[in-house]
Amino acid sequence: MQLFYAPELDPDTGSYVFSEEESKHCVRVLRLGAGDSLHLTDGRGTMCRAEIVEASPKHCRVVIRERWPEFEKRGYELVMAVAPTKNTDRFEWFAEKATEIGVDRIVPLLTDHCERRTLKTDRLEKVVTSAVKQSLKAYHPVVEPLTPLREWVARPFDGVKLIAHCEKDMPRRFIGQLISPGSRVTVLIGPEGDFSPEEIGLARQYGFADISLGRSRLRTETAAVAAVAAVAFVNESYPKN
Repeated sequence: MQLFYAPELDPDTGSYVFSEEESKHCVRVLRLGAGDSLHLTDGRGTMCRAEIVEASPKHCRVVIRERWPEFEKRGYELVMAVAPTKNTDRFEWFAEKATEIGVDRIVPLLTDHCERRTLKTDRLEKVVTSAVKQSLKAYHPVVEPLTPLREWVARPFDGVKLIAHCEKDMPRRFIGQLISPGSRVTVLIGPEGDFSPEEIGLARQYGFADISLGRSRLRTETAAVAAVAAVAFVNESYPKN
């Protein structure tokens, strides 16, 4: 199954023309031609099966044959606000794996102890898009710009709000104990130097609960993926009606 990301797709029009880059990939790299089938998604839940009617490497045109709205929609919502790592490859690895497992929004979080204070979100967007296509997702996670923690925690969020940190003298509960199936969840993950006590206190003021991800001390990207997997496990292992 070849999946293409088509954010401008309007399924009601019945056809779509790929960008020159995607057309070239489709025709010259994948060697698809007129009459061949492929799949495309708008990243907002619609999955379509389409047929190539014009196999041009500059403007490959397809017609929609079938479409499935809310394709494999998850029954929960997850926002991951994570401090960027010093090595951007590690943060991109987190974004890729989170997309594969299931996440709705990725927020690079600027914190007191951040080793990286700039981030190219356009590159991160490409990593996420590639993961969407590879894992056959119909929902493309939103990638937010680098946002200060103090600004992010103050934003309204109608759901479960969690902050993972390593302060052993502060009572924490395991993440799985605070999540129920079908919840809206947002999780804060700090940098290698962890959140500062002031940041933890501020998050608490805005209703964030302190959590642990287990006994091991994890790298930022590992902790973030562990949190995504824990939320998915609670939801996917719960018997569906």
